[in-house]
Amino acid sequence: GEALEVNQEVNCVTDFIHGCEDQLQKLKKQKEKGLLYGIPISIKDHVNCKGHISSRGMVKFLGQVKEEDSIIVQVQKHQGGIPFVKTNLPQTMINYDCSNLIFGQTLNPLNHQKSPGGSSGGEGALIAGGGSILGIGSDVAGSIRLPSSFCGLCGLKPTGNRISPPRNCASSDRRFVPTVTGMLGPMARDVESLALCMKALLCQEMFQLDPSVPPIPFNDEVRLTGTPTSPSAQQQS
Repeated sequence: GEALEVNQEVNCVTDFIHGCEDQLQKLKKQKEKGLLYGIPISIKDHVNCKGHISSRGMVKFLGQVKEEDSIIVQVQKHQGGIPFVKTNLPQTMINYDCSNLIFGQTLNPLNHQKSPGGSSGGEGALIAGGGSILGIGSDVAGSIRLPSSFCGLCGLKPTGNRISPPRNCASSDRRFVPTVTGMLGPMARDVESLALCMKALLCQEMFQLDPSVPPIPFNDEVRLTGTPTSPSAQQQS
């Protein structure tokens, strides 16, 4: 309901993900509760969700319904998270604003005369407006960091290949290889939420689904103290 209200105000949602209630009922029956149990999670438009399109704000992708969830969505569900909306972005995502000719302009909920930033601007606007508590954006050159800054949020671009990268999302383009690795990452109102999300994502399910991801769990000790216990520990958080 809150997501609907925020969307009416700032136009940040591109789609509502069906089956949320069924997923929640299924989770309640499971004995083991994941780290993200029952948490509704917003997802940037280009991340594949089964039964939905990943438009990137481009007409050419409107008819392409995805047949399976991307790995990051599969892992979220495994950990009890409930992806519930997809959020707006600029056309092609290579932009620091957030508008396209399909879904229109997303506004900054803190000031409707301002941009929420981009390219994960729909995520920034929805979370800052109170319609989501945890979201997944993506970042090559600031696309998580800029909307987080513009909207007064916390965001993390993980180290390249720290979690399963967006190669199985709609953003893949094999014609060029950027020198800076594009990464999916969490956005939220506080650092603790980012840490919880990363801890949940860096699990055995992630490492099994994508064997190219180094099987290194999240290291809370490094995050909290900044003092690595071994030479390799710096790479673990």
